[in-house]
Amino acid sequence: MTAAGTREAAAEDRVFAALANATRREVLRLLRERGPQPVQALADHFDMRRPSLSEHLKVLREAGLVSEQRCGRQRIYRLEAAPLAEVQDWLHPYERFWRDRLKGLGDLLDRLPDDDRR
Repeated sequence: MTAAGTREAAAEDRVFAALANATRREVLRLLRERGPQPVQALADHFDMRRPSLSEHLKVLREAGLVSEQRCGRQRIYRLEAAPLAEVQDWLHPYERFWRDRLKGLGDLLDRLPDDDRR
């Protein structure tokens, strides 16, 4: 693997690791639905201390899934969706795989006799 390929794989690993946690997925959902928010507004949605949430935000930031902007004493977090498009690109062949399998199952079921004909 080339150095560029290794960097890309490491970036993908960070995104998937960030998405593996339910709290971080919920942070992304909140940012998607409600737009950019300060840390405290995000923290209000969780039963955890703010330093714990800050660790989750750090993981998301390092994965490129959120950006941080200082506004006075507040830190405003914003969703960065580009890495999610890369995840979608990675998942697409699997979606196609299952769609083809389910279509084959549907075709098989359509060829079977109906139970109500007996």
